[in-house]
Amino acid sequence: MILLAQVVNSKQKILVTGAAGFIGFHVSKALVERGDEVIGLDNINDYYDVNLKFARLNELGISREKIIEQELLISEKFSQFKFIKQDITDLKKLEELFLNEKIDKVIHLAAQAGVRYSIENPHAYVQSNLVGFVNILECCRHNNIRHLVYASSSSVYGNNKKVPFSEEDRVDYPVSLYAATKKSNELMAYTYSHLYQLPTTGLRFFTVYGPWGRPDMAPMLFANAITKGEPIKVFNNGEMERDFTYINDIVEGVVRVSDNTPTNNDDNTCYRLFNVGNSKPVKLLDFISQMEIALGKKAIKEMCPMQEGDVVHTYADTSSLEHAINYKPGTLLRRGVEKFIEWYKTVD
Repeated sequence: MILLAQVVNSKQKILVTGAAGFIGFHVSKALVERGDEVIGLDNINDYYDVNLKFARLNELGISREKIIEQELLISEKFSQFKFIKQDITDLKKLEELFLNEKIDKVIHLAAQAGVRYSIENPHAYVQSNLVGFVNILECCRHNNIRHLVYASSSSVYGNNKKVPFSEEDRVDYPVSLYAATKKSNELMAYTYSHLYQLPTTGLRFFTVYGPWGRPDMAPMLFANAITKGEPIKVFNNGEMERDFTYINDIVEGVVRVSDNTPTNNDDNTCYRLFNVGNSKPVKLLDFISQMEIALGKKAIKEMCPMQEGDVVHTYADTSSLEHAINYKPGTLLRRGVEKFIEWYKTVD
């Protein structure tokens, strides 16, 4: 159960981009369940199986057959939730949405995801993560948005040798284009906070997992392979650590941060960055062991070399987040994996 902070204002309208995505779906659901008015936006691209995206939307009361391009659709489950199939790279349509809907806050989670995919398809990342992001910034600037919260990534730390990773660390050496676009988002947000006093908060997410997760990420790939008795690829011969963070912890952090609008810093900007991670890095082989226990079946491991664009370890220092909003992610890996596998077993 997610114990979300109470709504700060009696009524607020929040735009959640990437609402059909893994994190966007969960954030949208949490917000409407606590009483916020939410507009979900997603272009429903085919980076991975769109059926999963439509299934998430169905959980939010949005029927696939009723979705019409660039038309707001009211949820059949939540009267305060609306969805629009739209692309953030279309500035004109985005401007119309902001103008017509009188949005208070934006939680921007839409992006072209995937570290390895960025090596093969760089232009997709430039369009979605750079062009799309500046369009969001421009719309926020011109519509007096009270707070823009946006997804960054732990990938900005690259192969940082200092652990745990702190927001004060230098992040000038990204090892993938995906990471470079996320670092660029942080720089662009800072500029808009400085020039236009637009309150912005960037969240560096650390290896998010849980129910409704992406099929191209390790938990789903491992669960599928172990269940079918197929080998799983273990990169860098298992010598990797990840700060696995359960989805409920991510949602709690996003919502609490959204409620906590930044004020001017010493340099006259309303700009913040926070790590959102479990702060307990886990060896990849240990994560696989937890999956084996939850599934009741051993994995067939295929040891592989390190992949391009990947990093050896991630480890979040979340002291800044704790200080700002009095919250620290803390779901135990064993419990998180159990909950993920409980959901996985219900999926056809």
